[in-house]
Amino acid sequence: MSILTVLPLAVVMVAGTQLVAAVFLASGDRPRQASLGFLAGAAIVVVTGTTIAWLIARTVGAGGGGGGGRRETIRTTIDWVVLALLVALAVVVFLRRHSTGPPAWMSRLRHAGPGYGLRLGLVLFVVMPADDITMATVGATAARQELPWWHLLPFVLLTLLLLALPLLALLVMGRRAERVLPRMRDWAARNSWIVSEVVIAFFILMIGVDLLT
Repeated sequence: MSILTVLPLAVVMVAGTQLVAAVFLASGDRPRQASLGFLAGAAIVVVTGTTIAWLIARTVGAGGGGGGGRRETIRTTIDWVVLALLVALAVVVFLRRHSTGPPAWMSRLRHAGPGYGLRLGLVLFVVMPADDITMATVGATAARQELPWWHLLPFVLLTLLLLALPLLALLVMGRRAERVLPRMRDWAARNSWIVSEVVIAFFILMIGVDLLT
């Protein structure tokens, strides 16, 4: 399985609360500054999280540098770990399907500045179990394929691009974005968990096929 196939997991990274928060920031008093701060915080966490997972899986894989049989056994073990992570991710997303709406504290985001946006990006992507599991899955998959670190960057960039959609809508559409952003927020709050589950199921199927063949 190529690292390119895990790119859709970026949807899982931003689905729900993260995208809703990005919409609130883009609708605030300082949308550009706050949104850029939020993106910076998210970038720091995603780069760090995927890198840590890549290093751990790579170290485990390097420990099996003896015979080819042992090396293949370790690769298979990593596949099983990734599969377990994906199943756990599916469960987490399902359990949180009714809690992706905007909590009360998000009303304060309309007055957020770049510093608050940065802190929010850092905290929000660290404390969300779905994001932690997704980053571990992506990093472990890259290490399993013996890919260099920079192959993680497309996933990071796609995650940030999806997260930047509310800001891009504001920059492109101007005042018309005032009608589009609430619709984007409401859609993310209602339906993002379904999209996430479809993506996760796709990867569970792919890894299951790899293990069976």
